[in-house]
Amino acid sequence: MMNPNLEHELAPNAANHVPLSPLSFLKRAAQVYPQRDAVVYGDRRYTYQQLHQRSRALASALERVGVQPGERVAILAPNIPEMLEAHYGVPGAGAVLVCINIRLEARSIAFILRHCAARVLLCDCEFGAVVHQALAMLDTPPLLVGIDDAQAEGADLAPDLDYESFLAQGDGNRPLSAPHNEWQSIAINYTSGTTGDPKGVVLHHRGAYLNACAGALIFQLGPRSVYLWTLPMFHCNGWSHTWAVTLSGGSHVCLRKVQAEAIHAAIAAHGVTHLSAAPVVMSMLIHAPAGAAPSQAVSVITGGAAPPSAVIAAMEARGFSITHAYGMTESYGPSTLCLWQPGVDELPLEARARFMSRQGVAHPMLEEATVLDTDSGQPVPADGATLGELVVRGNTVMKGYLHNPEATRSALAGGWLHTGDLAVLHPDGYVEIKDRAKDIIISGGENISSLEIEEVLYQHPEVLEAAVVARPDSRWGETPHAFVTLCAEAQAGITGEELIRWCRERLAHFKAPRHVSLVELPKTATGKIQKFVLREWARQAAAAASDRPEG
Repeated sequence: MMNPNLEHELAPNAANHVPLSPLSFLKRAAQVYPQRDAVVYGDRRYTYQQLHQRSRALASALERVGVQPGERVAILAPNIPEMLEAHYGVPGAGAVLVCINIRLEARSIAFILRHCAARVLLCDCEFGAVVHQALAMLDTPPLLVGIDDAQAEGADLAPDLDYESFLAQGDGNRPLSAPHNEWQSIAINYTSGTTGDPKGVVLHHRGAYLNACAGALIFQLGPRSVYLWTLPMFHCNGWSHTWAVTLSGGSHVCLRKVQAEAIHAAIAAHGVTHLSAAPVVMSMLIHAPAGAAPSQAVSVITGGAAPPSAVIAAMEARGFSITHAYGMTESYGPSTLCLWQPGVDELPLEARARFMSRQGVAHPMLEEATVLDTDSGQPVPADGATLGELVVRGNTVMKGYLHNPEATRSALAGGWLHTGDLAVLHPDGYVEIKDRAKDIIISGGENISSLEIEEVLYQHPEVLEAAVVARPDSRWGETPHAFVTLCAEAQAGITGEELIRWCRERLAHFKAPRHVSLVELPKTATGKIQKFVLREWARQAAAAASDRPEG
């Protein structure tokens, strides 16, 4: 009698089931586009055939020094070719890639190396001083492999081996090791911008594969695409674009330092078609001396914070096409995007920019993104007004936090990844973040969105960057305190009082900041403003001021 249960009769086998891994993208690109420029960096150019060979040599070299499957290999480097090679060579050895933020101090670097038990550290020689300080804090330091980049400023590293000699020890014909299980870890990325020690976010091959596919689809990457690396590859593995661009057969243009002049020059010299950037980078571009507009269309995905409408409008006026993405380290980078809809192009520029500042809808490989009531856990009405927490779930959500089961349970409670962001759901299904839960300012019983105030400040022609936090107040409980960086060419007469008046003319009086400080804003390496630092500055300012009630 035939078995009616096809699940038993038609079990997966090697012909119809292969574990998903982005390592397959490089193998395919080397076969399909062997002579296409895979990497462009100054005078250096590697074809996909060469990138494949160098990545395989790295995997072989790691194996030969005793790195075992599942062990961790760290890299501390800017956007250089070796960083891209590590995204294939390290997992291609069965190991787990740990990208370290190049702006971290020695204590944090030591914590990461100790916490993940790194066996090998690949390090750009420019960061030798801080790395040697970090290694001195470890009982068992990893093997140190130094990357000698001609564009580096100084070389204070004394490595055990230099990178090119290390590669020469490997076999460039050794196939990259595909995972036996797609749930196998591919990378650990450490969160930044919070107090205390960072958390190690563990990602798997399946999620990296699917997130890269989503990125290539949404960003419309193809074999003629030229992607400029303005986004740090160490941040969420470059939002998985380290793999997505390779999937498409496009070219990676590496940029060691993110400067407006260098970005404009690269766009012109290499025919750049795509780049990703935090709003702070876009602000840098629009406030740089105006150069010739790109002769080709340049698509930009921005994320890290909701881009102010004034910044979006200015970028569009300069010929850039903007897509706003939202995500977390815990979701492999972008998880939602504000996708184009019919009729958007016909909106006035400012209205279109306001629409585009929404976080949008789940990307194609994410199961769901929605907004839940923070008390009941039930979906909020799609009215564009009711606040709740933005939550997501699907195949592009992290495995969890390394060695931190309590934090993992909390972050993934109820079958959702909890973002901690307060948002509304619009009738069209688009999500819009109103604030971080901890950034809502409660003044005299009224909820004030810091993002709303920041949006108004960014409309001032002399404002480069702005961030608003709650300042303790003896009468109101909290009041808005704005921290502002002015443009380099700003008029000398601009004062905090003038910016307060600007806000009061455009906001309800109780929403306008009562204090404005003109400062250089503290930021993470990915351009995110460190609001926890600003909250401490505001607390100190309130403590130092008199307790006189403010009207």
